[in-house]
Amino acid sequence: MKGKVPLRQCMGCREHKPKTEFFRVVRSPQGEVTLDLTGKKPGRGVYVCKSPECLKRVIKGRAIDRSLSVPVPPEVLEAIKSAAGVEI
Repeated sequence: MKGKVPLRQCMGCREHKPKTEFFRVVRSPQGEVTLDLTGKKPGRGVYVCKSPECLKRVIKGRAIDRSLSVPVPPEVLEAIKSAAGVEI
């Protein structure tokens, strides 16, 4: 029998899903913003569904910037888009 499955909330659609179904963007203690595909990097993290609709909504509305209190570099946004296979 499996242990507890950690649930997280998407910034775009506000749905709760297992942690593995999300992209995590993290702001490190030094202030660097990166895409965390492992889900284990230290720092403040936000979760976004892998669905194109959620990614578009979050990127257009600059929700990640507001949540992390720092501007997200364009290369991080491009990494999210390429990991999801989404053109925005």
